[in-house]
Amino acid sequence: MERLRAAGCVFAEDEAAIIEATATDAEHRDRMVERRAGGEPLEQVVGHADFAGVRVRLRPGVFVPRVRSELLVRVAAEHDPKVLVDLCCGSGALGLAVRHRRPGIELHAADLDPVATACARDNGIADVHTGDLYDALPSTLQNRVDVLIANVPYVATDHIPFLPAEARDHEPRMALDGGPDGLDIFRRVAGSAPTWLAKGGILLSEITEAQAGEAIAATARSGLDAEVIYDEDLDARVVRATVRKS
Repeated sequence: MERLRAAGCVFAEDEAAIIEATATDAEHRDRMVERRAGGEPLEQVVGHADFAGVRVRLRPGVFVPRVRSELLVRVAAEHDPKVLVDLCCGSGALGLAVRHRRPGIELHAADLDPVATACARDNGIADVHTGDLYDALPSTLQNRVDVLIANVPYVATDHIPFLPAEARDHEPRMALDGGPDGLDIFRRVAGSAPTWLAKGGILLSEITEAQAGEAIAATARSGLDAEVIYDEDLDARVVRATVRKS
């Protein structure tokens, strides 16, 4: 615990207890303490994260699910999907959490990073696809997706240096960097979403307050009607978009 406290871990006592409970022996514990003291996220060190009611296995270098993303899970589950795609899936945490609330869904997960898709398979997702956004998905999903969760990278490039070191130094940049205004990947996702969404299907994506106006405009250009849902407790914002009725 002293090593963690000296490294600046605010919750050193709690983290030490988690590491102790996870370690297989003293040598393993010491290695984990050193990794955490070096700035690696605790969830990567212990190999899992508890998120929205599920325990998610993590590999080093894979994006750690954030508490605020529970809003995405809640909105997705409320839609009661039969087919769900977790795009830019990372560990697959979002899809897993929705499936926990809606057992029996057809769940697909996709990511550009093969380390992330391997992690999603670790978590028991059978239909995992590696590739660039929709290029990864089988064409049989076109016009069948009830909920498309796209937790895309949405940090503006110039803001990357100001992120906490845990994220900046230990999570893949491709999972963080959303381009000059943070919406480059979102625009690509919104642009092709109508091809994949079923009738009445929805696209969900997390954004910041400053991005709300342009995110809505981007969905409108793609033939989608959108709204921003805000959760004050989580301080989270989600764009929910549907194909515009003709």
